[in-house]
Amino acid sequence: MKLENYVQGRWMAGEGEGQTLYNAITGDAINTASSKGVDFGAMLDYARKTGGPKLRKLTFHERGRMLKALAMHLQSKKEEFYKISWATGATRADSWVDIEGGIGNLFSYASLRRQFPDESFCVEGDIAKLSKNGTFIGHHICVPKEGVAVHINAFNFPVWGMLEKVAVNWLAGVPAVVKPATVTSFLTEAVAREIIASGILPEGSLQLICGSANGILDHVQSQDVITFTGSASTGKMLKAHPRLLEEAVHFNMEADSLNCCILGPDVKHGSVEFDIFIKEVQREMTTKAGQKCTAVRRIMVPENMVEDVQIALGKRLAGTVIGDPNTEGVRMGALAGKTQLKEVIEKVELLSKTQKIIFGDLKNFEVLGADKNKGAFMSPILFLNENPFKYTDVHNVEAFGPVSTIMPYKDIDEAIELAKMGKGSLVSSIITADDRIAKQYVLGAASMHGRILILNADCAKESTGHGSPMPMLVHGGPGRAGGGEEMGGKRGVFHYLQRTAIQGSPTTLTNITNQYQYGGKYIEKDVHPFKRYFEELEVGETLITAKHTISEADIVNFANVSGDNFYAHMDATSLEGTIFTGRVAHGYFVLSKAAGLFVDAKKGPVLLNYGLDECRFTKPVYPGTTIGVRFTCKEKIDQEKKNEEDIAKGIVKWLVDVYDETGETVAVATILTMVKKKNQD
Repeated sequence: MKLENYVQGRWMAGEGEGQTLYNAITGDAINTASSKGVDFGAMLDYARKTGGPKLRKLTFHERGRMLKALAMHLQSKKEEFYKISWATGATRADSWVDIEGGIGNLFSYASLRRQFPDESFCVEGDIAKLSKNGTFIGHHICVPKEGVAVHINAFNFPVWGMLEKVAVNWLAGVPAVVKPATVTSFLTEAVAREIIASGILPEGSLQLICGSANGILDHVQSQDVITFTGSASTGKMLKAHPRLLEEAVHFNMEADSLNCCILGPDVKHGSVEFDIFIKEVQREMTTKAGQKCTAVRRIMVPENMVEDVQIALGKRLAGTVIGDPNTEGVRMGALAGKTQLKEVIEKVELLSKTQKIIFGDLKNFEVLGADKNKGAFMSPILFLNENPFKYTDVHNVEAFGPVSTIMPYKDIDEAIELAKMGKGSLVSSIITADDRIAKQYVLGAASMHGRILILNADCAKESTGHGSPMPMLVHGGPGRAGGGEEMGGKRGVFHYLQRTAIQGSPTTLTNITNQYQYGGKYIEKDVHPFKRYFEELEVGETLITAKHTISEADIVNFANVSGDNFYAHMDATSLEGTIFTGRVAHGYFVLSKAAGLFVDAKKGPVLLNYGLDECRFTKPVYPGTTIGVRFTCKEKIDQEKKNEEDIAKGIVKWLVDVYDETGETVAVATILTMVKKKNQD
């Protein structure tokens, strides 16, 4: 069967015979893939002109809800994907990481919408005061890039590799063209078909290339974003493409790296941490048959523990049953194909010149439920390098399969040096029960790693493991690992947004951003804001409250109610050497009194106080000071109804500016209220 590409709103098979794809377990030919005849320039242009405008019109909240709906749809189809995934050589557990891990990224980024405004854009950071009197300010606004995200993915995670990237660019409002590695693209195509068939995405949001994408970079433009996951050599070649340099195209690279796992010098044989270490390394060597960019390639052990680790890890590897994932008891499947198997064997033979194999055999191993000569099967291979500072191939050559090397170190500083000899890694882990050792390692090794996992008995049970990048944390690494970043929660979304500095008056910037900028003009109404429904409120709408003069009785009464008898409030004889010239009112009393001034007591659209942000007490308030409040609608955030019975509502952020008789601010805070909508449909 010939796989199809999804191009300009339709499925189409490439011309010619194309590349033959094989079942990694049986060796049988199952598909062919070709992209011959696909116009890559027209494909990218279609994404920019069709998908981009539709996505950019949606708000972050609408895009997030779109991701959630898509995740739920794919979750309902996951068993179909598991059946197809078997042909990639993956076990059920391997496929869980790929399939449900990928869908989990959609869910994670759907939830992230709540950290963005209900707008098609967002503002970032605080205002910059650019003038003495505050009439001229600056801010940063972030809008979706008007290009396309081109994702060039590796063969090892045909589902996760696609979904972990598109979740981010779709939330940002940017369409995508996905180019999976052809060898496992049959699984990517199956998922992409369900995405398109769901009708959840605006047309043009996703296009797919199953065959070769050679030449696509000739058509990229300055607003596009290119991401690459795979070998460092291929990534460097793509990164140097003249078109990327000419158009200044953003290129994000995540390359395979020589990740390491360190057994802390405090860990003894038979301890809980020792067992954690052995299990973690064995799992990382055999999950996906070692075909993970985050897999453990270098195992660093105190020199007096090498023999214990060698024996324990060898026993655990010996219990790893290799074979057809559909056969009961099998724990490790095949590599993705014969080509990958050939490459790994070549690298093992190269590493064998400078270090010795202490477990495993390239030829003599058993396979359960399949013919090892037809499938792409391989035994785990464990090396020992007794002098890793002299024999350095281990720090330069990666066998992208179930292959790793034990090496000794004398102290934690030497372990740090060895870890950094990998010249940049996606991830490193250290298993230790001593937090002082953990701190020393993290501070020493962090500059050369994208992520560091510290494992001990406290967190091992719930840990996601050495090899599992998490959606809300960055995935990437310096040096050999490519120097890029993926995911990372909000950080990842900003890769697809253009950050632009805007300057003007506070009122103008308020009207542009739909967020009140301090110093902007007030909108005063005849009706108290707490009597107005969510839809009726305007950003900038301000209540100027009545005033109250602070008395010593206020301070004493608040101390009695709150139990806060801090000396600055209660003991005028203890103020020498402080900034205070007399007894000072509690900051929280000032804020509480402010609430008493701005709150309307009668029942109305305000349902509840939702929280407090950014509270600052900027000037001491002494007895005799008269305070008032400028209470301003700062921002409105829509909320979707959870069900038909739920109340239609939104969150309103209010700027509480408490000032004294001189007009100077003494306290400032942002409070949040939940406000009912007038329209409950």
